[in-house]
Amino acid sequence: MQPNQVTQADTQADTQAVVAVVAAWLTDATDVTVLTGAGISTESGIPDFRGPQGLWTRDPAAQRLSSLPDYVAEPQLRRRAWQSRRQHPAWSAEPNAGHQALVTLERSGRLRGLLTQNIDGLHQRAGSAPTTVIELHGTIWEVECLGCGDRQPMTTALARVDDGEDDPACLRCGGILKSATVSFGQPLDPDVIRAAERAARECDLFLAVGTSLTVFPAAALPRVAVGNGALLVIVNAEPTSYDGIANAVLREPIGGVLPRLVAGLR
Repeated sequence: MQPNQVTQADTQADTQAVVAVVAAWLTDATDVTVLTGAGISTESGIPDFRGPQGLWTRDPAAQRLSSLPDYVAEPQLRRRAWQSRRQHPAWSAEPNAGHQALVTLERSGRLRGLLTQNIDGLHQRAGSAPTTVIELHGTIWEVECLGCGDRQPMTTALARVDDGEDDPACLRCGGILKSATVSFGQPLDPDVIRAAERAARECDLFLAVGTSLTVFPAAALPRVAVGNGALLVIVNAEPTSYDGIANAVLREPIGGVLPRLVAGLR
Protein backbone atom coordinates (compact mmCIF):
# COMPACT_ATOMS: atom_id res chain seq x y z
CA MET A 1 0.00 0.00 0.00
CA GLN A 2 1.35 3.43 -0.98
CA PRO A 3 -1.30 5.94 0.15
CA ASN A 4 -0.98 9.67 0.07
CA GLN A 5 -1.15 11.58 3.33
CA VAL A 6 -4.74 12.01 4.45
CA THR A 7 -5.22 14.95 6.81
CA GLN A 8 -7.85 15.44 9.48
CA ALA A 9 -11.39 15.60 8.11
CA ASP A 10 -12.94 19.05 8.56
CA THR A 11 -16.41 18.47 7.08
CA GLN A 12 -18.86 15.60 6.96
CA ALA A 13 -17.95 14.99 3.33
CA ASP A 14 -14.26 14.93 4.24
CA THR A 15 -14.98 12.46 7.01
CA GLN A 16 -16.84 10.14 4.67
CA ALA A 17 -13.96 10.26 2.23
CA VAL A 18 -11.34 9.54 4.90
CA VAL A 19 -13.42 6.69 6.32
CA ALA A 20 -13.65 5.16 2.84
CA VAL A 21 -9.89 5.42 2.36
CA VAL A 22 -9.06 3.92 5.75
CA ALA A 23 -11.61 1.13 5.23
CA ALA A 24 -9.82 0.29 1.97
CA TRP A 25 -6.46 0.24 3.77
CA LEU A 26 -7.89 -2.17 6.34
CA THR A 27 -9.22 -4.39 3.57
CA ASP A 28 -5.77 -4.53 1.98
CA ALA A 29 -3.88 -4.97 5.26
CA THR A 30 -2.63 -8.36 6.39
CA ASP A 31 -1.39 -7.49 9.89
CA VAL A 32 -3.16 -4.76 11.86
CA THR A 33 -2.12 -3.74 15.36
CA VAL A 34 -4.54 -1.68 17.43
CA LEU A 35 -3.75 0.43 20.50
CA THR A 36 -6.73 1.52 22.60
CA GLY A 37 -6.94 4.05 25.39
CA ALA A 38 -9.56 5.45 27.73
CA GLY A 39 -11.53 7.04 24.90
CA ILE A 40 -13.01 3.74 23.75
CA SER A 41 -14.28 2.97 27.25
CA THR A 42 -15.78 6.38 28.01
CA GLU A 43 -18.58 5.45 25.60
CA SER A 44 -19.32 2.53 27.95
CA GLY A 45 -19.63 4.88 30.91
CA ILE A 46 -16.11 4.54 32.30
CA PRO A 47 -14.66 8.04 32.80
CA ASP A 48 -11.08 8.75 31.79
CA PHE A 49 -8.48 10.24 34.12
CA ARG A 50 -7.12 13.35 32.43
CA GLY A 51 -9.96 14.58 30.22
CA PRO A 52 -12.17 17.61 30.98
CA GLN A 53 -14.45 15.41 33.09
CA GLY A 54 -11.73 12.95 34.07
CA LEU A 55 -11.47 11.47 37.55
CA TRP A 56 -8.20 13.27 38.31
CA THR A 57 -9.41 16.50 36.74
CA ARG A 58 -12.41 16.62 39.04
CA ASP A 59 -10.56 15.25 42.10
CA PRO A 60 -6.77 15.75 41.85
CA ALA A 61 -6.28 14.02 45.22
CA ALA A 62 -7.63 10.79 43.71
CA GLN A 63 -4.43 10.46 41.69
CA ARG A 64 -2.67 9.41 44.90
CA LEU A 65 -4.72 6.20 44.83
CA SER A 66 -2.60 5.22 41.83
CA SER A 67 0.74 6.02 43.47
CA LEU A 68 2.47 2.83 44.63
CA PRO A 69 4.70 4.50 47.28
CA ASP A 70 1.69 6.26 48.83
CA TYR A 71 -0.42 3.09 48.65
CA VAL A 72 2.22 1.03 50.45
CA ALA A 73 2.94 3.67 53.08
CA GLU A 74 -0.58 4.74 54.04
CA PRO A 75 -3.17 2.25 55.37
CA GLN A 76 -5.82 4.99 55.26
CA LEU A 77 -5.17 5.47 51.53
CA ARG A 78 -5.50 1.72 50.96
CA ARG A 79 -8.85 1.71 52.74
CA ARG A 80 -10.03 4.52 50.47
CA ALA A 81 -8.72 2.59 47.44
CA TRP A 82 -10.72 -0.51 48.37
CA GLN A 83 -13.90 1.55 48.65
CA SER A 84 -13.13 3.09 45.27
CA ARG A 85 -12.70 -0.38 43.76
CA ARG A 86 -16.06 -1.49 45.12
CA GLN A 87 -17.68 1.38 43.20
CA HIS A 88 -15.68 1.06 39.98
CA PRO A 89 -17.90 1.40 36.88
CA ALA A 90 -16.13 -1.54 35.21
CA TRP A 91 -18.30 -3.99 37.15
CA SER A 92 -21.47 -2.85 35.39
CA ALA A 93 -20.10 -1.42 32.11
CA GLU A 94 -20.91 -3.15 28.84
CA PRO A 95 -18.79 -3.25 25.67
CA ASN A 96 -19.86 -0.72 23.07
CA ALA A 97 -19.93 -0.71 19.28
CA GLY A 98 -16.25 0.28 19.16
CA HIS A 99 -15.24 -2.83 21.11
CA GLN A 100 -17.46 -4.96 18.89
CA ALA A 101 -15.91 -3.50 15.74
CA LEU A 102 -12.48 -4.66 16.89
CA VAL A 103 -13.92 -8.16 17.34
CA THR A 104 -15.04 -7.96 13.71
CA LEU A 105 -11.50 -6.94 12.73
CA GLU A 106 -10.06 -9.90 14.65
CA ARG A 107 -12.48 -12.38 13.07
CA SER A 108 -11.44 -11.15 9.62
CA GLY A 109 -8.01 -12.61 10.34
CA ARG A 110 -6.16 -9.29 10.07
CA LEU A 111 -5.61 -8.39 13.73
CA ARG A 112 -1.98 -8.88 14.75
CA GLY A 113 -2.48 -7.65 18.29
CA LEU A 114 -4.89 -5.61 20.41
CA LEU A 115 -2.83 -3.50 22.79
CA THR A 116 -4.80 -1.67 25.45
CA GLN A 117 -3.98 0.87 28.11
CA ASN A 118 -7.36 0.11 29.71
CA ILE A 119 -7.78 -2.10 32.74
CA ASP A 120 -11.53 -2.75 32.43
CA GLY A 121 -11.55 -6.03 30.48
CA LEU A 122 -14.18 -4.77 28.04
CA HIS A 123 -12.30 -6.06 25.00
CA GLN A 124 -12.45 -9.61 26.32
CA ARG A 125 -16.09 -9.23 27.32
CA ALA A 126 -16.87 -8.06 23.78
CA GLY A 127 -15.39 -11.27 22.40
CA SER A 128 -11.75 -10.42 21.68
CA ALA A 129 -9.55 -13.45 22.29
CA PRO A 130 -7.54 -13.19 25.54
CA THR A 131 -4.48 -14.31 23.59
CA THR A 132 -4.88 -11.32 21.25
CA VAL A 133 -5.39 -8.67 23.96
CA ILE A 134 -2.21 -7.28 25.54
CA GLU A 135 -3.07 -5.36 28.71
CA LEU A 136 -0.24 -2.86 29.03
CA HIS A 137 -1.39 -1.50 32.39
CA GLY A 138 -2.79 -4.70 33.88
CA THR A 139 -6.34 -5.57 34.86
CA ILE A 140 -8.74 -4.55 37.59
CA TRP A 141 -10.33 -8.00 37.52
CA GLU A 142 -7.53 -9.49 39.63
CA VAL A 143 -5.64 -8.57 42.79
CA GLU A 144 -1.96 -9.15 43.34
CA CYS A 145 0.06 -9.44 46.53
CA LEU A 146 2.93 -6.96 46.61
CA GLY A 147 4.85 -9.40 48.80
CA CYS A 148 4.63 -12.88 47.30
CA GLY A 149 3.01 -12.08 43.95
CA ASP A 150 0.00 -14.33 44.49
CA ARG A 151 -2.98 -13.44 42.29
CA GLN A 152 -6.64 -13.92 43.06
CA PRO A 153 -9.91 -12.76 41.49
CA MET A 154 -10.90 -9.23 42.45
CA THR A 155 -14.36 -10.53 43.34
CA THR A 156 -12.84 -12.61 46.14
CA ALA A 157 -11.08 -9.58 47.66
CA LEU A 158 -14.16 -7.35 47.33
CA ALA A 159 -16.27 -9.98 49.08
CA ARG A 160 -13.89 -9.72 52.02
CA VAL A 161 -14.29 -5.93 51.99
CA ASP A 162 -18.07 -6.37 52.01
CA ASP A 163 -17.65 -8.69 55.01
CA GLY A 164 -15.89 -5.94 56.98
CA GLU A 165 -12.18 -6.12 56.06
CA ASP A 166 -11.34 -2.54 55.12
CA ASP A 167 -7.78 -3.41 53.98
CA PRO A 168 -7.68 -7.15 53.21
CA ALA A 169 -4.24 -8.73 53.39
CA CYS A 170 -2.84 -11.59 51.34
CA LEU A 171 -4.15 -14.91 52.64
CA ARG A 172 -0.91 -16.63 51.65
CA CYS A 173 1.75 -14.37 53.21
CA GLY A 174 -0.08 -11.49 54.91
CA GLY A 175 1.31 -8.95 52.45
CA ILE A 176 -0.41 -5.90 50.97
CA LEU A 177 -2.98 -6.59 48.25
CA LYS A 178 -3.51 -4.26 45.30
CA SER A 179 -5.44 -4.45 42.09
CA ALA A 180 -3.31 -6.10 39.39
CA THR A 181 -2.92 -2.79 37.61
CA VAL A 182 0.24 -0.77 37.04
CA SER A 183 0.49 2.17 39.43
CA PHE A 184 2.78 5.18 39.32
CA GLY A 185 6.14 4.05 40.63
CA GLN A 186 5.54 0.46 39.57
CA PRO A 187 7.39 -1.04 36.58
CA LEU A 188 5.50 -2.50 33.65
CA ASP A 189 5.88 -6.19 32.94
CA PRO A 190 8.86 -6.44 30.54
CA ASP A 191 7.34 -9.47 28.78
CA VAL A 192 4.16 -7.47 28.09
CA ILE A 193 6.14 -4.54 26.70
CA ARG A 194 8.22 -6.82 24.48
CA ALA A 195 5.05 -8.42 23.10
CA ALA A 196 3.53 -4.99 22.41
CA GLU A 197 6.66 -3.74 20.68
CA ARG A 198 6.76 -6.87 18.53
CA ALA A 199 3.13 -6.36 17.51
CA ALA A 200 3.90 -2.75 16.56
CA ARG A 201 7.03 -3.71 14.66
CA GLU A 202 5.38 -6.51 12.66
CA CYS A 203 2.19 -4.76 11.47
CA ASP A 204 1.46 -3.04 8.19
CA LEU A 205 -1.24 -0.78 9.70
CA PHE A 206 -1.26 0.66 13.22
CA LEU A 207 -4.60 1.96 14.51
CA ALA A 208 -4.53 4.17 17.63
CA VAL A 209 -8.01 4.52 19.14
CA GLY A 210 -9.10 6.78 21.99
CA THR A 211 -5.63 7.47 23.34
CA SER A 212 -3.86 10.79 23.84
CA LEU A 213 -0.52 9.06 23.14
CA THR A 214 1.16 10.83 26.04
CA VAL A 215 1.79 7.95 28.46
CA PHE A 216 4.99 6.00 27.79
CA PRO A 217 6.02 3.40 26.84
CA ALA A 218 2.66 2.91 25.08
CA ALA A 219 3.02 6.32 23.41
CA ALA A 220 6.20 5.13 21.66
CA LEU A 221 4.47 2.24 19.88
CA PRO A 222 3.06 4.23 16.91
CA ARG A 223 6.55 5.48 16.10
CA VAL A 224 7.86 1.90 16.23
CA ALA A 225 5.19 0.92 13.70
CA VAL A 226 5.81 3.89 11.40
CA GLY A 227 9.55 3.30 11.59
CA ASN A 228 8.99 -0.19 10.22
CA GLY A 229 6.86 0.98 7.31
CA ALA A 230 3.33 0.74 8.74
CA LEU A 231 0.48 3.11 8.02
CA LEU A 232 -0.68 5.09 11.06
CA VAL A 233 -4.37 5.87 11.61
CA ILE A 234 -5.49 7.86 14.68
CA VAL A 235 -9.07 7.94 15.93
CA ASN A 236 -9.21 10.33 18.88
CA ALA A 237 -11.35 13.23 20.01
CA GLU A 238 -8.40 15.51 20.77
CA PRO A 239 -5.19 16.26 18.87
CA THR A 240 -2.13 14.12 19.60
CA SER A 241 1.56 14.69 19.06
CA TYR A 242 1.48 12.01 16.34
CA ASP A 243 -1.13 13.67 14.12
CA GLY A 244 1.60 15.19 11.96
CA ILE A 245 3.01 11.81 10.93
CA ALA A 246 -0.31 9.97 10.76
CA ASN A 247 -1.66 8.86 7.39
CA ALA A 248 -5.20 9.59 8.58
CA VAL A 249 -6.76 11.30 11.60
CA LEU A 250 -10.44 10.94 12.51
CA ARG A 251 -12.14 12.90 15.30
CA GLU A 252 -15.44 11.00 15.07
CA PRO A 253 -17.03 9.21 18.07
CA ILE A 254 -15.34 5.83 18.29
CA GLY A 255 -18.53 3.77 18.56
CA GLY A 256 -19.76 5.36 15.35
CA VAL A 257 -16.67 5.36 13.18
CA LEU A 258 -15.01 2.00 13.96
CA PRO A 259 -18.00 -0.05 12.75
CA ARG A 260 -17.89 1.92 9.50
CA LEU A 261 -14.18 1.19 9.07
CA VAL A 262 -14.63 -2.59 9.39
CA ALA A 263 -18.07 -2.96 7.77
CA GLY A 264 -16.65 -4.36 4.54
CA LEU A 265 -14.19 -6.85 6.06
CA ARG A 266 -14.64 -10.54 5.32
